[in-house]
Amino acid sequence: MTDEIPAIDSASGTGVPIRGNDIDTDQIIPARFMKVVTFDGLGEFAFFDKRYDEHDDPKDHPMNEPHFQEASIMVVNANFGCGSSREHAPQALMRWGIDAIIGESFAEIFAGNCLALGIPTVTADHDTIVELQDWVDENPGADIDVDVENETVTYDEKTVDVTVDDAQRKALTEGVWDTTALMKSNADAVQDTADSLPYVDG
Repeated sequence: MTDEIPAIDSASGTGVPIRGNDIDTDQIIPARFMKVVTFDGLGEFAFFDKRYDEHDDPKDHPMNEPHFQEASIMVVNANFGCGSSREHAPQALMRWGIDAIIGESFAEIFAGNCLALGIPTVTADHDTIVELQDWVDENPGADIDVDVENETVTYDEKTVDVTVDDAQRKALTEGVWDTTALMKSNADAVQDTADSLPYVDG
């Protein structure tokens, strides 16, 4: 683990349920909000077209509910984050306040983009997820604890098994998930390797 990259072996907070299979990245962050120089401010546009109508009036959506505004654990269904491989999607969720996502399954590129931000994406079977979503609806201010290291989720005084991809778990718990920071912290070694390559000039 480097000094610059924290290990992430757990995440805790209240939940927000987002129901539906095959929720793609265009739903998570519509393309028109991607015309930005930085990712700052993307949080307010997360799920924008699901949350607001054509007149920007709020629709019925969990992320508009006052009791979910402080949520940091999102509970989703199958194939979450499918579609185009826009990194703006997890960036928007992170800036809305999401620290971890529990779901039935995730699109591979989306999960990889989450990992690059230090956001665990852990999976469980359909019944476990639906039960958790229902509980979150009924207990919006109650804590959920995601244990990345031991692959468990604890809520309502019970613990359920979840799955964390082996490579993701290793990267998060060993503090090597931020590849940009990792390269920066090892700049001398990177330069030495570059200097040793005969096809790298200057």
